[in-house]
Amino acid sequence: MKYLLLINNDPATLAALSEQEQQELMSEVESLMAEISASGELLGGQALADASQTKTVRVRGGSVTATDGPFAEAKECLAGTLMVECETVERAVEIASRWPDAKFGAMEVRPIIDTF
Repeated sequence: MKYLLLINNDPATLAALSEQEQQELMSEVESLMAEISASGELLGGQALADASQTKTVRVRGGSVTATDGPFAEAKECLAGTLMVECETVERAVEIASRWPDAKFGAMEVRPIIDTF
């Protein structure tokens, strides 16, 4: 089954890390990406620009509004996604638990029911 792993973090937490800590996190990311690429589980993924560059669009009563920022008032925001194909949801959860952002943010594991 295919799963979308939603990477959520607080940009302020990342910014507070030392350069060495940031490099260690990137090393963890690279190692995990290499593993799931080699196993064939990685289908794709993208890092997202800072949430300050986000536009949220709503249509109400025929009027379109586009506001700055993510859709919810929260410190954590969507930072990126991974698409994986795993035998079980437990394996998808394992991959998500090993993603460095899970240590200080959150990882959402969502089954993909259809692709376009």
